[in-house]
Amino acid sequence: MLALALAGCSRRGEIDPTGGIVSVRSACPTAAIPAQTGDITLFSPAGSTDASAIDVVANITDLRSTCAESDQFYTEATFTVNARRSDASAARQVILPYFSVVVRGGNAVVAKRLGQVTLNFAAGEYRASAQAKAGAYVDKAAATLPADIQTKITQKRKAGDADAAIDPFAQPDVKAALQRTSFELLVGFNLTQEQLKYNATR
Repeated sequence: MLALALAGCSRRGEIDPTGGIVSVRSACPTAAIPAQTGDITLFSPAGSTDASAIDVVANITDLRSTCAESDQFYTEATFTVNARRSDASAARQVILPYFSVVVRGGNAVVAKRLGQVTLNFAAGEYRASAQAKAGAYVDKAAATLPADIQTKITQKRKAGDADAAIDPFAQPDVKAALQRTSFELLVGFNLTQEQLKYNATR
């Protein structure tokens, strides 16, 4: 027996009183860092990709998200940017651009925002860190499964029933509804094509 929590913010799954598995689906956008966008490397001179020309290297870490529910679902993601520079002779400020996008169904971008995080290196210090955040609103109706799909997923099935061995999540209409109501908040550095290529090939 597989039950599904269909709305609200995420919580841990558990074993229900009948011994069935409770699978929890959050209607809030989940936060993640897309592949190849969690790191950025600056070179001096610009345009070089030699190891000897690396100026600043930074990465996004400790991504955490919270969810609030009202007329809409609101996800706020906070993260840390850690950076290392090659020349620590003087104090320096480095500003790095980042993006946050809301993606629906795994591939449709429905909103995008750009931000900046400022890193302040003290004289003689090779490392610096800064905090940043991003947020996303999602309409509750858009993120909630239709009632008929909810019923199809959560209905009780007994051994011997014709549909007892059928996984409701494998049914085309259920899969389509799950994809349509799934949202993600993706955060990463707003890289140039050259920076993205460097991350992918280094």
